Amino acid sequence: MRITVMTLFAEMFDSFLQTSIVGRSLERGLASVDFVNYRDFAHDNYRHVDDTPFGGGNGMVMKCAPVMEALDSIRTEDSYVIMMNPAGTPLNQKKVRELAQKKHLVIMCGHYEGMDARIENHIDECISIGDYVLTGGEPAAMIVMDSVIRLLPGAIKEGSADDESYENGLLEYPQYTQPADFNGEKVPEVLLSGNHAKIKAWRLYQSLERTKKIRPDLYDAYELSKEEKKLLKKYGFESEKQ
Repeated sequence: MRITVMTLFAEMFDSFLQTSIVGRSLERGLASVDFVNYRDFAHDNYRHVDDTPFGGGNGMVMKCAPVMEALDSIRTEDSYVIMMNPAGTPLNQKKVRELAQKKHLVIMCGHYEGMDARIENHIDECISIGDYVLTGGEPAAMIVMDSVIRLLPGAIKEGSADDESYENGLLEYPQYTQPADFNGEKVPEVLLSGNHAKIKAWRLYQSLERTKKIRPDLYDAYELSKEEKKLLKKYGFESEKQ
């Protein structure tokens, strides 16, 4: 996968691209990342990429010409262009999996008060990482990149992502490691039992209860399969979903 980030501040990504799973994935050639600076396509003496908004208002708005010229310089038939925008489609795991299938993902980072709205007519999708506003799109772009790159084949151990939060529509069950007793706080006995079917049932039940408490919207939308219902019933983990 090729990822192109369109930004005024490429230096913000330096340490991010060298760290952890992202850094290792780039070293292995699972993905490549390049940058385009809007300012390189501003042709006035001061290389302005922004101007005051029509109709008045505070702040500055990024101009069509340098942004579109920058985009045209790198767009190919394989390109899928997204703009980081708080008014965009909410990012979720389903969307991340869709983006991970793209050959060339172009991530457009805004700044100041955002971009001229006409630019949206020339991209594929606006993406939001949440109901809040950032100074610029760069931190949001890193979140998209991290979530996408870790799903590329070979980035993490096969199957590692299968039980994570949102992969099956539920939040992930609680995890524990050594020691089994930490200052009197003990790991649930079921996890020490060696009974893998019972552990699976316990984890499913915990996922349901955690989702119900924290994300009732996801809980209400989730439908247990027949196999899951049988598993919960067999080991006595009663759920309202049954």
